[in-house]
Amino acid sequence: MRTVFLDRDGVLNRKAPEGEYVSRWDLFHPLPGVADALRMLREAGLRVYVVTNQRGVALGLYGMEDVEALHARMSSELESHGARIDGFFVCPHDRDACTCRKPGVGLFEQARALHPEIAWETSVMVGDSISDVEAGARLGMRTIFIDGDPETQKPGAAEARARAGLFCTSLLEAASFLMDSKRGE
Repeated sequence: MRTVFLDRDGVLNRKAPEGEYVSRWDLFHPLPGVADALRMLREAGLRVYVVTNQRGVALGLYGMEDVEALHARMSSELESHGARIDGFFVCPHDRDACTCRKPGVGLFEQARALHPEIAWETSVMVGDSISDVEAGARLGMRTIFIDGDPETQKPGAAEARARAGLFCTSLLEAASFLMDSKRGE
């Protein structure tokens, strides 16, 4: 395992209710154990990239500058805890308007274009929706489904749980699993 791709909302932070968006720092609530999980992945020498659909940009509810400001603040907070995200890849488009919106694989291809050392067979996708699991599977990556809060789960969670290679209750649990499997390599 060399590269970990993470969805953002529902994996790193509490997901907003359907129809609402995490567009500002005051709306961003990190999930328990996220900094510890990211620190574990960094210390193991893994690259970590966030791949996130941000439909609210397409709907005009906030702009890419808001997304970038939130990611910069998140990065700063994580670094103060010894954790790191190596890059953010964002789809600002509406449904059916592009190839980068998950379950499309455009965000992953953008990451590999900038970082050609990424190999799908040594990568894992960690997400909380069927679109995350489908995107990772399309590229032949291992997939981990984060079985989050039932109140904010998108439709398709049961299918995602069944199709993912593994399901966990948190990013920290997923990172622990990845560290165990990396030690066994």
